[in-house]
Amino acid sequence: MLKTIEKFIIKSKYILPNSLRSLSTATTIDEREIKNFEKHSESWWDQGNEGNALHSMNFLRVPFIRDGLIDTCIVNEKYQDTAAPLTGLKILDVGCGGGYLSEPLARLGGKVVGIDASNNLITIAQEHANKDKSLNNLTYMVSSIEDFSSKNQEVFDAVVASEVIEHVNDQSRFLNECVKCLKPEGSIFLTTINKTLLSKLFAICVAETMGILPVGTHEYDKFVEPHILQRMLEDNNCCTRIIHGMFYNYITNNWSWVSDTSICYAVHAVKTSS
Repeated sequence: MLKTIEKFIIKSKYILPNSLRSLSTATTIDEREIKNFEKHSESWWDQGNEGNALHSMNFLRVPFIRDGLIDTCIVNEKYQDTAAPLTGLKILDVGCGGGYLSEPLARLGGKVVGIDASNNLITIAQEHANKDKSLNNLTYMVSSIEDFSSKNQEVFDAVVASEVIEHVNDQSRFLNECVKCLKPEGSIFLTTINKTLLSKLFAICVAETMGILPVGTHEYDKFVEPHILQRMLEDNNCCTRIIHGMFYNYITNNWSWVSDTSICYAVHAVKTSS
């Protein structure tokens, strides 16, 4: 029952410290990134804002996570063919922001914990979740992954970090801390941006010029190639099951799976038992 997590949970279902001074001094958090996201926190759940692309990404990433967990045979067969196939699974959403992904995963039955380094975004995520009384299996916390992992090792069946790794300071350490939270045979799911000229053109130049993303959302130097990400996962005892390209149509606001990983891609890896 996530006993290690329950030590952190207060009556309001989430921790909201006055500051982030309690976070580790050596942190993966980039404060500039946090401030940039907080500028747009008030409109996080506005379907017409710059976060619209993240909303529509759920049509790909939610089934990707659901099916990946079913395929690895860690879901309870009793629930596999129901509307809540993830019932009984403990899922950590790292860098959850305002809860775009945490909520649908909880509605699929997962016991979801969403963590983010931003006070403002966690407040917004909790306020939105409070509108749906059925989301009693969803908890939010303000925390860095390194502080969280130190007290929650091998607790979760799945860890999700969607559109996060390209915003942290130390990507290798970030992955290491995420994997620490995974049980053996647990799954980690990531979506991110490749480091190519095409990704720079579309994810930065086009997206920010057209107002699809706020100016300054991405730094090209933080983009990561699939083979580099795969190698980092292997260094953390994770075996990659799939790397799949993703394409976003700016005109229709639709995402689709493609074989080409030169812009965006998704990864599913499994932690080995050894």
